[in-house]
Amino acid sequence: MATAVRISEKLVKEAKKYSHVDHRSITGQIEHWAKIGKCAEDNPDLTYNLIKEILIGLQELEQGERSEYKFG
Repeated sequence: MATAVRISEKLVKEAKKYSHVDHRSITGQIEHWAKIGKCAEDNPDLTYNLIKEILIGLQELEQGERSEYKFG
């Protein structure tokens, strides 16, 4: 279910720049930022890179890519 949301033109321009680099739609880029921001607020002790790696890992699990973790 999509919902229309008003955002500033400045945010749209920034999202447009980053969306080209990351090969996302503008909407996809803003959703990505929102997901990262929510994770950061929920887990203030985690770095951006760690949050990104966790999200990549979750996506890999959804796609059936699994491997056993080896300690050390």
